[in-house]
Amino acid sequence: MDAEKVEHYRKILTDQLRQQTEATRANQSDALEMAAADDGVKDVADQSVKDVSQEIEYRLSERASQVVADIDQALLRIDEGSYGVCARCGKDIPERRLDALPTARYDAECQSLIEQSSGEDEHATL
Repeated sequence: MDAEKVEHYRKILTDQLRQQTEATRANQSDALEMAAADDGVKDVADQSVKDVSQEIEYRLSERASQVVADIDQALLRIDEGSYGVCARCGKDIPERRLDALPTARYDAECQSLIEQSSGEDEHATL
């Protein structure tokens, strides 16, 4: 992949990182505020709704944190010079796939094989 394309993906990933970091902070803040708030809820049903809402906030925060980690890993691969190369088979990941999923570590064929085998990949290195 030429340097211009790599920089194109670096910009996309950097923009996504900024957006996701902001979203993660907001979700974590919301979850902490809900946990800290003592709104005097005494009814069991109201408390259940509050607990479910708090759990949703935590899960959203976890998901956003994972997206940030995926973006960080993609940026690291750019720095290492391995971005756009499948971590399983070593073939180039098509730009079309990278356009759709800039954090992709695998080409579509390897991703499919990994998903079929319960997501485990003994060939990939972190």
